[in-house]
Amino acid sequence: MTLQEVYAQIGGSYEHALQIMKKDKMVHKYLLKLESSGVYDALCAACEGMNPTAIFESGHALKGVSANLGLDTLSAAASELTEEFRPGNARRHSDEEVQAMFARVKELYTRTAAGIKEYEASQN
Repeated sequence: MTLQEVYAQIGGSYEHALQIMKKDKMVHKYLLKLESSGVYDALCAACEGMNPTAIFESGHALKGVSANLGLDTLSAAASELTEEFRPGNARRHSDEEVQAMFARVKELYTRTAAGIKEYEASQN
């Protein structure tokens, strides 16, 4: 499996990632580090406790990491969740709606992580 193939499978933009990181080697390196970065785990814990500050911070981190990796769909879903808790913004959604937004992030992250694992396995 190539980087382009994994990006097509997970709904990302390989071209965007390459614009940011400049080399296949860098895209490969950081794509494989996504799961170990801990940003998703922090978001899970924050959403479980409905901690507004932690949801904003971890959601913002996941949004940024995803954007830099060209994982546009995941980044957009994390951004929606992040903006709900951005300091100074009034809440627009109920806790149940926030949990539905988080469920979307979780679904996209799970699909992305599975694709990355498949890619990683194909490299060995």
